[in-house]
Amino acid sequence: MTVKVKICGLMDTQSAIKAAEYGADAIGLVFAESKRKVSPERAQEIASALPEDVMKIGVFVNETKEEIERIASLVGLTHIQLHGEEQASFCQSLSIPAVKAISFEGNEGLMDIVQFPADFILLDGPKGKFRGGNGTSFDWNQVNTSYLEGKKVILAGGLHLDNVEEAVQIINPFMVDVSSGVETKGIKDLVKIKAFIEKVKTIPIGGRL
Repeated sequence: MTVKVKICGLMDTQSAIKAAEYGADAIGLVFAESKRKVSPERAQEIASALPEDVMKIGVFVNETKEEIERIASLVGLTHIQLHGEEQASFCQSLSIPAVKAISFEGNEGLMDIVQFPADFILLDGPKGKFRGGNGTSFDWNQVNTSYLEGKKVILAGGLHLDNVEEAVQIINPFMVDVSSGVETKGIKDLVKIKAFIEKVKTIPIGGRL
């Protein structure tokens, strides 16, 4: 079983189509404040051009349930990524599956987050100017992976072609999430996207069940 790949922060249809062709299992569309933020209308164009089996994940930070549901319906999102201080009850109230993101700052926070009623747990690097997509990794060896048993873990934060194999072998995630690591001068680079996906798909380790 190969590790799945999410390409996050896509802003144009052509790049998203190529990412899917190269084997991306999920694409991330950012609706929170970010240099990669897209309008719901643009996101709908992107999502509608993608194969049905590609996950379309919308990234939100402390947004209202009504706005999340409106955008999800308009765009055709398959999953909601919560990157703020959203509570468990908020997560449970959503009509489509959720990904709960946490900036890894120690295993105490990890113990709390694994109890969260989300379909996926996303481990991200330290907070920067924005809640995600800061291109900053963390020490994967510090993670007590026993807390993650039975969870579908998405690993994010500063991943790129040269470190993703080590990260996967340490964390054994269900999916890896890359954004800045496949960009050149802040723009998604199709050559880097293709190389990253091909690399991940050859890593000799199974995804977390």
